[in-house]
Amino acid sequence: MQNKGLVKLFAILFGLVSIYQLSFTFKANSIDEDAVLYANGDEVKERKYLDSLENEVVYNLGVAKYTYNEVKENSMNLGLDLKGGVSVILQVSVKDILKGLANYSKNPVFNQALDDASEIQKNSQNDYVTDFFIAFDKIKGDTKLASPEIFYTRALDGEIEGSMTDEEVKPIIERKIDESIVSAFEVLRKRIDEFGVTSPSIQRLGSSGRILVELPGVKDKERAIRLLQSTAQLEFWDVYKRDLFGQFLFEANNVLKELETPKTETVAEDTEPQDSEDAAIEDLLGADPDSTATEINPLRDLLFQSQNPAAIAMVNLKDRETVLNYLNMPQVRSLLPGEQRFTKFAFGKPAKDSEVVDLYALKGNRDNVPQLSGAVVTDARQEYDPMGKPTVSMQMNSKGAKIWEEMTGTAFNQGSNIAIVLDNVVYSAPGVTTGAISGGNSSISGNFTLNEATDLANVLRAGKLPASADIIQGEVVGPSLGQEAIESGQNSFLIALAVVLIWMFLYYGKAGLFADLAMIFNIVLIFGVLSGLGAVLTLPGIAGIVLTIGMSVDANVLIFERVREELAKGKDMKASINDGFGNALSSILDANITTGLTALILFIFGTGPIKGFATTLIIGIATSLFTAIFITRLFVDWYANKKGNLDFSTAITKNLFRNININFLTKRKAAYIISSVAIVVSLGSLFTNGLDQGVDFVGGRTYQVRFAEPVSANEISETLADAFGSAEAKTFGSSNQLKITTKYKVNETDNAVDEEIRNTLFTELQPYLNGLTYEEFIADDQGKTTGLMKYYKVSPTIADDIKKSSIWAILGSLVVVFLYILIRFKRWQFSLGAVAAVFHDVLILLGVFSLTYRFMPFSMEIDQAFIAAILTVIGYSLNDTVVVFDRIREFFNEHPSWAFNKVINVSLSSTLSRTLNTSLTTLVVLLSIFIFGGDSIRGFMFALIVGVIVGTYSSMFIATPLMYDAVKKGDAADALKNKQPEPEEAEIA
Repeated sequence: MQNKGLVKLFAILFGLVSIYQLSFTFKANSIDEDAVLYANGDEVKERKYLDSLENEVVYNLGVAKYTYNEVKENSMNLGLDLKGGVSVILQVSVKDILKGLANYSKNPVFNQALDDASEIQKNSQNDYVTDFFIAFDKIKGDTKLASPEIFYTRALDGEIEGSMTDEEVKPIIERKIDESIVSAFEVLRKRIDEFGVTSPSIQRLGSSGRILVELPGVKDKERAIRLLQSTAQLEFWDVYKRDLFGQFLFEANNVLKELETPKTETVAEDTEPQDSEDAAIEDLLGADPDSTATEINPLRDLLFQSQNPAAIAMVNLKDRETVLNYLNMPQVRSLLPGEQRFTKFAFGKPAKDSEVVDLYALKGNRDNVPQLSGAVVTDARQEYDPMGKPTVSMQMNSKGAKIWEEMTGTAFNQGSNIAIVLDNVVYSAPGVTTGAISGGNSSISGNFTLNEATDLANVLRAGKLPASADIIQGEVVGPSLGQEAIESGQNSFLIALAVVLIWMFLYYGKAGLFADLAMIFNIVLIFGVLSGLGAVLTLPGIAGIVLTIGMSVDANVLIFERVREELAKGKDMKASINDGFGNALSSILDANITTGLTALILFIFGTGPIKGFATTLIIGIATSLFTAIFITRLFVDWYANKKGNLDFSTAITKNLFRNININFLTKRKAAYIISSVAIVVSLGSLFTNGLDQGVDFVGGRTYQVRFAEPVSANEISETLADAFGSAEAKTFGSSNQLKITTKYKVNETDNAVDEEIRNTLFTELQPYLNGLTYEEFIADDQGKTTGLMKYYKVSPTIADDIKKSSIWAILGSLVVVFLYILIRFKRWQFSLGAVAAVFHDVLILLGVFSLTYRFMPFSMEIDQAFIAAILTVIGYSLNDTVVVFDRIREFFNEHPSWAFNKVINVSLSSTLSRTLNTSLTTLVVLLSIFIFGGDSIRGFMFALIVGVIVGTYSSMFIATPLMYDAVKKGDAADALKNKQPEPEEAEIA
């Protein structure tokens, strides 16, 4: 090998840089462990300990000193499945942005187009604004986008003119929407920075308005989700006095009574005395002399008198929607006199553990615009009131300060209140007792916890979102599950590594030991590169590294097998080493490039953990090539020069797979029959049984729940089906753990629905939870052994996108590989054989999953991880096939007098040792991950195990024979020297 000095230099530098990068991870872990010991389970104390070190030097390397923040930034990031945390994809509502740009137009064509676009979106791959334009064009008639009732508004003055055509307006609207989404992205980024999460990730996904946010290690997950979804729409409204609405509520109740109670209905008189609750209602509404206590009173029965003088009534939390619907009915609204008909009814912020909430009447207007909005707020801080309760103080700009002074002056003179409303919730409605307030200072109080006040101040400082943001895909993982994943990942990694190291030494002797040293160096490089790039390590990522270990054996096996062949020809040691490494290079590059191409496609189309798997696979392929070609060579050359003799086998393996002459082509018809039957059975099962599609592909919510005792999945399914209408429970791993999936309210993505489903889930599962409280059930405690361990949801829209992108990923990988093989081998028959074998492998893999998912003791859901498995199988199958094709090309060029069938058979026979060696090693690695790697990736590993077995078979009995048949009957016969094949039964020389 030439330039050994340069290779050594690079190896030393790469190794030192990798160790340097990894040292930050070890240091960060050490400090975090110290914080845990210091806090002794107190999370606040732990956070304070780490906060105190943020800007303190904690890592001194002499020439460089690093603070704790810098150490954390340079350490390896762990994904949600290893650390716990929150991952969400937020969909910024383009519909809301369009409404805002049109100044909330009442134009019927505009609003109908918005509704139509929402319907089109359910089965469309366009973005929302494109479908809005399509819907508008269908129904617009003479209406223009640039009309004063739509987008020719004061807000867009100077950008849109009334004379513009629709085609001129559309790009302007698209640009404004993009600007709004960028604004939303920046607002979310500022909020996350204020939240103080270590190693957060936020990125915009394409131009669709989707934003991916990952918060690994976050402690209070509900708080984080609230922070992300809050639009921070702050408004200040004048409040009507209670006495103005007593008669209205009385009359409204009578109108509703007329609407809901048949006039012919009589109600028996009840002579029982009224309780205090009824008395309070009558104090509020005034008693109806013609009614009795048992009459049906639709509104009055839902209202209570509030102790808050600014509120007109009090309502049970569960009745809020009903009361609001009643008050907004046209028949009821018509009872309001004059300006009061624009009244905006809103509820207050319920106190902790309270079942009731105040109802306010806000002084609305024709345009439904508040007297003052949060846009004037320039700063916000969390403070405390004189009673020591958390509040939020605000500072307004000069314009806001002037309006605020006018509002507070009017409220003082009239003895009224001002409601401070955030996201349509009245946080407080203070009276003004000291006259007009100048200077623009104000504060919000409202039974805040310290965290709530801090978060509110943060979101007000960061600014409001330009539109609502719904979680269309979300994953919440508890820290206990993350710790278990780390332990299972470490176990599978160490076992797989030990097996491979021992196998290589037993099979190749001292040469195998050198390969082991190169492999260990390879692992250091992989982790060093991951750490240096700031990549996120996930459980599938660990699986990718372990799989890389198995596949990295392949390069060394190819080299050592070629060296053994050269030694068998009688060459001396140095010549055999030189020729062995040289002859193996082509096969190694071809095999790794095809696998790398599929990994690259997986990286482009994948998200989250799947991208992590692809990242480690790509890095692993690159480092494996470097260590196998150069580092192993350094060790081998050093030993050969020093000792003069190096065995590439042991006494047991010396003659293993030697002088094998198998006539593979005579067996191809039997293989075709076997494969045809397998494919027909697979297709039959796919059309009848189908596949167990996970929420990634159909949408819904999945909850991983662990119980103290084993439970019956069927019993739980029946129980939950009654509550949700649609629910399925499956045993997940051990018999005391279930994966529960439901499509209940699948199209609704707000927090209230999530909370409702969790509450219902807890209520229905209570008999099986051994006295667990709701707080304990949903808690995020480290070391938690029972309760809700993980939560995952996907909206139908993004599920459809995931399914389509997965199909494109598979088809894209096939096209790319077909073209690469065509370019590399210059004959379409090689591409045909390789791609046909891949189709064969994918269909059989799908068939196995379709046939067995109903009774396998682990989850076999078809999700993004399964697509990663399919692409990995494609890469592995091609790896095998390309090695055989490379040998066919080599023998064809070296032995032009051989008939083509002999070239095929000898090539397959000569690569059999490598094929079986690599496949068995990889299978052992996969089995160790399957057994020890944790429940969440067991189905993924099973797919890879099936894929390796089927892929090894297809490379020998499908890809190569099909290529042979295509060449024999096709137009490539001249390119192959037009040699007539020898009888297939002939002995191979």
